[in-house]
Amino acid sequence: MSAVRSHSRFLTGLALTAALLVGTTTPAVAAPIVLSSGHVDVIDVDYAGGALTVNLLDDTVSPSVERNPSDIILRVPNTAMVTVPSGSAWSFLGTGGQAWVLPQASTAGLLWGGWNTAEVPSGVFQNNRVAFKLTNVTGPAGFSVYTVSGGTPTVLFDSGNGLPDSLNVNRNIHAHVNWGFDAAGTYTVTFEVTGVLASNGSTISSGAKTWTFEVLP
Repeated sequence: MSAVRSHSRFLTGLALTAALLVGTTTPAVAAPIVLSSGHVDVIDVDYAGGALTVNLLDDTVSPSVERNPSDIILRVPNTAMVTVPSGSAWSFLGTGGQAWVLPQASTAGLLWGGWNTAEVPSGVFQNNRVAFKLTNVTGPAGFSVYTVSGGTPTVLFDSGNGLPDSLNVNRNIHAHVNWGFDAAGTYTVTFEVTGVLASNGSTISSGAKTWTFEVLP
């Protein structure tokens, strides 16, 4: 074979390779859905077919939609900034006397975040309850979940005093809580839900799920 013909075939091969590369496209990655106000069940627990699952129930649309937490950004605007009350009971919250809080009561312009175990059937788990476990938090400062009654807070989860934290939650519960952030920035919050089966005493898990909160200064 002549050197000219060999060189020609080599160039033709390069051209075909280039054409294939140009025609190859990377699948588009969908942009996350940003939720910034309205009702959401941040932790929505279901049990069916032997599987314990956790999603986010987006009630800002009609009808409501279950979404994978990894597809969502929960935005906390600067209007969520509050002055932390004085007293040692509030020492878990905020830095410099300020914090960002998504409140347990519905407030215009803010997310109203809760959780929901209404889709957990009776009799499946021991004591008819599951355990919410906060296993990891990344962000610029502390993250907490708490309720307030009569001006006194009850801390349910607090990344500032070590993790994991665990909370037993009865089935068929729809509750709202305060979601607290000690500083502006982006937080990733990882929860796992587990339950002990009443039938055989074994523990099943939803697996770890991570939510992203974007806290604006």
